[in-house]
Amino acid sequence: MPLAGVLSGALVWGLIWFPYRVLQDAGVSGAMATLITYLLAIVCGAFMLPRVWRERATFGWWALLLVLSAGWANLGYVLGMLHGEVMRVLLLFYLAPVWTILFSFWILGERLNRAGAFVIALSLCGALVMLWEPGLGVPLPQNLSEWLGLSAGMGFALSNVTSRRAAFLSVEMKSFSLWLGTASLTLPFLLWQGGVAQQVLTITAQSWLLLALMGLVLCATSFAVQFGVTHLAANRAAVLFLFELVVAAVSSYFLANEAMEVRDWIGAALIISASFLSGKLCSDKGVG
Repeated sequence: MPLAGVLSGALVWGLIWFPYRVLQDAGVSGAMATLITYLLAIVCGAFMLPRVWRERATFGWWALLLVLSAGWANLGYVLGMLHGEVMRVLLLFYLAPVWTILFSFWILGERLNRAGAFVIALSLCGALVMLWEPGLGVPLPQNLSEWLGLSAGMGFALSNVTSRRAAFLSVEMKSFSLWLGTASLTLPFLLWQGGVAQQVLTITAQSWLLLALMGLVLCATSFAVQFGVTHLAANRAAVLFLFELVVAAVSSYFLANEAMEVRDWIGAALIISASFLSGKLCSDKGVG
């Protein structure tokens, strides 16, 4: 069941960028679509997961950290995928094994061994190869979408490690925290942009139907993923999430006509290898 939970999340997140782009083409911005889908997930979860209300007294600092990290992981991911190249943003997101190892060391006290150091070095080499552009100096993300993907990956890694640290929280509360965090971070961003009421009034019935479907899917998927990462080692879960890269590569090729360059493939191979090795080389007593 934990394996199925993580793999279902990888499948959904490898495809979720496409309906968000469909909604954006229909006049619903990425931030607005994110807010509505996660508000719907909150409403759905509030009725389906009554245990959440009985646990509200346990909502402490670790739960708050989970809310903020998971919220940014989701919001940054959606915004990055909407405006950037799907695979480049996703590969930067999947530098997560680097951050998972470091956060596991700081938060869980899991020892960083040679295998962990090798994984970090391999991931960073993959990022350097992918981001390197002749004549542009230091190889850094080249646009806002790539920075969003990178920072969202940090949030994703932190939320997974925090989920394991907050063992006193149920899977239901962890899922609810994820939805709450995403909606809470998205609302101020929308208010800062302005014109929220006008955006809502212009949403068509067809778009509302798609938003409702996405809300239900995200509700179910979030619960499945939180169940998975709660019962699996952080680095083992990161390996299973690699299935998302396969789904995203195929879907972006056929649905968005995106193709990666040779250096992107080389960087991808290094990053994927690092994610795979983080689960194979790093024992539970080592780095997670």
